[in-house]
Amino acid sequence: MLGRKRTIFIGSCIMIVGAAIQAASFSLGQLIAARLITGFGNGMNTSTVPTWQSETSKAHRRGQMVMIEGSLIVFGVMLSYWIDLGFSFLEPSTISWRFPIAFQIVLAIFIVVLIPGLPESPRWLILKGRDEEAVRVLCALSELPPEDPNIQADYKAMKDVVFEMEKGSFSDCFKRNKSRNLHRTILAYVNQMFQQISGINIITYYAATIFENNIGLSGFLSRLLAALNGTEYFIASWVAIFTIEKFGRRGLMLFGAAGQAMSMAVLAGTTSHVSTASGIAAAVFLFVFNSFFAIGWLGMTWLYPAEITPLQIRAPANAISTTANWIFNFMVVMVTPVAFANIQWKTYVVFACINAAIVPCVYFFYPETAGRSLEEMDEIFHDVSGAKGAFDVVHVARTKPRRYGKKGELLINYDDTPEAQHAARRRSSAVGAPDAEKAHAEHVGHGSNGGTNDSAV
Repeated sequence: MLGRKRTIFIGSCIMIVGAAIQAASFSLGQLIAARLITGFGNGMNTSTVPTWQSETSKAHRRGQMVMIEGSLIVFGVMLSYWIDLGFSFLEPSTISWRFPIAFQIVLAIFIVVLIPGLPESPRWLILKGRDEEAVRVLCALSELPPEDPNIQADYKAMKDVVFEMEKGSFSDCFKRNKSRNLHRTILAYVNQMFQQISGINIITYYAATIFENNIGLSGFLSRLLAALNGTEYFIASWVAIFTIEKFGRRGLMLFGAAGQAMSMAVLAGTTSHVSTASGIAAAVFLFVFNSFFAIGWLGMTWLYPAEITPLQIRAPANAISTTANWIFNFMVVMVTPVAFANIQWKTYVVFACINAAIVPCVYFFYPETAGRSLEEMDEIFHDVSGAKGAFDVVHVARTKPRRYGKKGELLINYDDTPEAQHAARRRSSAVGAPDAEKAHAEHVGHGSNGGTNDSAV
């Protein structure tokens, strides 16, 4: 494994190369090949960044941190709309499309320059046996000394998780073991799939076309409204940053899916016949759909898979789940024009039904992860078994005592948990109790079992 930082660095370098070739293209084949190169680099980043963020964030702030990533994704969408609108006035000059493509290089350069100075994931460092570095990162993230009980609790929990597992591979994602790797990989994969089959990219990619062809607006006004739609999309995305920890992952996913279903149903009704009033209503509900999506699903599918998968397979499982995002993105983008040409407004009915079906799926199968450390999620899945566990995990997540409070304060010391006692017995049987305890504590020192500092990672 390359590590989280190095993977992102390499992915960004690949994106720069791909974007440069795209911008310099003089044939369709060259453009497609370059786009594949750029997509490969972007895939490395999109599958790694949420994992890295989740592994370096405190439990009570993790959702907010990853939601900021979602907002920045939409900032890029908004920026592209306005750049495309501005450079459309230069048509038929090739600069009208070469500059917008090349502009992504600027943002990738920022990543390449800044990422070497950021901390590596402490969980990945422990997985690689670099415990001292991991403790230093934990201390830096929490601004606490190594002997602080919160640092000890975090370190021991991470260390025990690593002790219980071997380094994972892609094949481990499909194992039906105590950690329920297959179950958790499926949850991550379907979560990413839900985002795309909601129909968001009908609007993201085809907003100007919908405004012009389905609603009857002029070409310029359609492009302008598409840019304004992207701007509203970005503004709405900030709602999730301030509500993700208050209402939880399940709350926002359910809210978003229900609102999206309603919006698609209204769009079906307003585009089924042509009139000025229905056209205005349809335009409004394109904005409304974006708002529900931005709050419920935009950043969620980058956060939730990283939270729900165990450390052993977190990197490969998130890579697999990310393929769902791009596969179904491609499918929706390719199918949508055909659907509009053949069934017209009924296309919105299809997406309304899909969004409505997402609601019960989330309610019955997706456990709440808000306020839980990543190690606590492992414990929750350890507490269920068999096929029935797919349903039981939601109840267990709701009722299992929390280790950290709403502000990250330590409520239950890790040493007092059944998981810590089980890990201690495993270490004792493996290397002998005295040596095991010494090896387990030597990197963090010995402190009291109390403490309420803000250090839940």
